[in-house]
Amino acid sequence: MFDTPVPQPPKPTSRARKVSLRGYYKLFKRDILSALPGHLYRAWMAEMRTPFFRSYLCNDPELVDLVLKQRAMDFPKSERIRVGLKPLLGESIFISNGELWARQRRIIDPAFEGGRLRVVFPSMWDSGNAATARLLPRASGQPVEIEEVTSHVAMDVIFRTLFSIPIEHEIAQAAFQTFRNHQAGQPVANLAALLPLPRWLPGVHSRQTKETARTIRGLVRQLVDERAKRIAEGTAPDDLATKIMTTPDPETGRCFEPEEMVDQVAIFFLAGHETSAAALAWALYLLALYPEWQERLAAEAQAAIDPEKIYFSTLSKLRQSRAVFRETMRLYPPVPMYVREARCPENFRERKVAKGSQVVISPWHLHRHERLWERPDEFDPSRFETENGKACLRNAYVPFSIGPRVCPGSAFAMAEGPLLLSMLVRAFRFDLVPGKEPVPVAHLTLRAKEGIHLALTPRSETPLQKGPEDAR
Repeated sequence: MFDTPVPQPPKPTSRARKVSLRGYYKLFKRDILSALPGHLYRAWMAEMRTPFFRSYLCNDPELVDLVLKQRAMDFPKSERIRVGLKPLLGESIFISNGELWARQRRIIDPAFEGGRLRVVFPSMWDSGNAATARLLPRASGQPVEIEEVTSHVAMDVIFRTLFSIPIEHEIAQAAFQTFRNHQAGQPVANLAALLPLPRWLPGVHSRQTKETARTIRGLVRQLVDERAKRIAEGTAPDDLATKIMTTPDPETGRCFEPEEMVDQVAIFFLAGHETSAAALAWALYLLALYPEWQERLAAEAQAAIDPEKIYFSTLSKLRQSRAVFRETMRLYPPVPMYVREARCPENFRERKVAKGSQVVISPWHLHRHERLWERPDEFDPSRFETENGKACLRNAYVPFSIGPRVCPGSAFAMAEGPLLLSMLVRAFRFDLVPGKEPVPVAHLTLRAKEGIHLALTPRSETPLQKGPEDAR
């Protein structure tokens, strides 16, 4: 008797040969990961050349720590990435640098301090319940495109926690639909990412990118203006938008101006929604690929979630779900690459790095590095209990970045992800669809080339969870 081979999580095929700049640009537009060579999974550092600039991909944990943590201010966000995102994000915290970025962090960080998570937890719970209700009519065993489902629930979380409105709200629904169109325009894959074009040059972005960005920002501006009015009247709810808009910079005493707040809300849509949706979709796929882990999570959720009441302490009971979500972000980091720029000449591993060079930290390659991780391409949520897993967790695991520019919403995401995952697996069984293995592709975030398709069936013995208002 032969043992049944253990399935491997899907991984894109690496580029095996050198290509021209034109060929690389075509590959880059199609997918960043498959445009790169396979030796990066073993290299400590690699130099990538174009006629106009050089990039250095760093997998050496000491270099990662140097660039992201020890000397983060010497390696600001790359202007090449800023160009692609600026139509939507303006000067938001995700792409700003220097004193502007520092001021934004001083205002935004208090909204994500530990105690605030307890405040927004009921909104996350409401979003999970709403997603479960939406899925019930579709849980007939027929294929369902899961990325659409997770995008919907992640955006619902953003609107509920930021503005205390569900995604069914007219403005929220319009913003959600337009954002999907904006992503389809691949705003980062533009000529300015490869060529040294001047900032003022028009036509760098596609018409679709410009129009969708303008529409989204207009919708967000309506929400910001309405909230500013309610703050002035003293009737604003205690949500993230109110907290951010009423928090003054402790050094200057100034709050965000309306246009600045539009920038920050736009990044919550992009970073908060898009990354959470991607991670949740891949987690559900992995649970379908490894049904024994799915049953573990379903049993844990059944025991931890009280259908009559919901408590914040539930999060501490979802340990298996947290482990699965953590391992999912190792294999499929939502933001697969961080691109920085060297402010001054450097020397990395006895190699000169010129001022202005791109310095790339790739969670995708770092999290699968063959000289750091044991069985790097395998799915094993229990790996973080091993000595190797604990060591890599400290020096080779950066799904939220590290250092001064660590994602301010990382704790938020690590509550949202496991909670939604548990609520969905408690209510439904997720199965693979034959012939529909997803192919990972990376543009700004990591998604599946043609979506993730799974078959859903209800776990009939599981009643729907009640809302948080029943626990108040």
